[in-house]
Amino acid sequence: MTGSRLHPSRKLPLTLTAVFCTLLWGSAAPFIKWGYDLFGITRTGDILVFAGIRFLLAGLLVILAGSLMEHRFLAPEKKSLGPIIVLAFFQTFGQYFLYYLGVSKASGVSSAVITGTGAFISLLMAVYVFRYEQMTSRKAAGCLAGFAGILVMNGAALFQSDVACGGGELLILISQVFSAVSAAFIKKFTQSQSAVMLSGWQFAAGGLALAASGLLAGGSIPAGSLSGWAEILYLAFVSAAAYTLWGLLLREYPLSRVGIYNCLIPVAGVFWSAALLQETAQAFSPRTLAAMGLVVFGVWLVNRPAPSGNPGQKE
Repeated sequence: MTGSRLHPSRKLPLTLTAVFCTLLWGSAAPFIKWGYDLFGITRTGDILVFAGIRFLLAGLLVILAGSLMEHRFLAPEKKSLGPIIVLAFFQTFGQYFLYYLGVSKASGVSSAVITGTGAFISLLMAVYVFRYEQMTSRKAAGCLAGFAGILVMNGAALFQSDVACGGGELLILISQVFSAVSAAFIKKFTQSQSAVMLSGWQFAAGGLALAASGLLAGGSIPAGSLSGWAEILYLAFVSAAAYTLWGLLLREYPLSRVGIYNCLIPVAGVFWSAALLQETAQAFSPRTLAAMGLVVFGVWLVNRPAPSGNPGQKE
């Protein structure tokens, strides 16, 4: 079967494409914090306007690229309006409303590590909520190892009674639940609709909602330097490229095989933070390295091929 440019007949390579996406996402938390410094952003309203501009630009980039690829304007069909609204709420507005507020209160390293929980939450959603696949002992052990890594890194902050200390981490964790729900919906919607079209229009709609909520909260459009706007464009590219490619992967591969690569985000994020934010002490502390080891072990467990010879056996 031949497809349009937005529906390639050949699958994208899973590992290469997923690693590229996670490397981009790993840079997001430190670049967001850097952007706050460049624009002097401290108020909640300004944070949400900043996020809204990023995702609106990301949507426009995807729509432009998709239109050029198709040689026509990438307009949504009537049947696509419902999926666009659902994804705009879960993937962009809900997830990033919480994420951006969380990043403003947490370190770049903590933000990147907690984002790694998205892989395991996505697996649980796929198994128990959307029932796309079955849980096995191997997958369960991988989930436990991954969450153990998160707790080693952030347990004290997450369970402190002082919200100012652990609130940022908790907001980021909740945002990953929204991310997991959106991944499951992407898997469903892209079976019959263009992943590129859905990505572009849900980003645009979600970005407008974020910006509007920020303006209503007293925020304003930042008047930053050229380097500040270049940084926003980079973040827009991260979303446009990574989420569109991720949607294409979810269309072609099982959710667990794709989602588990999210665990590479904290590995990339820790070292992005060390390079950009001078958080080297936290990045290379024994606790962080132990957390990374547990997360990588969890990835290996979930991704390890099933034993041959008993294809029907539950592992």
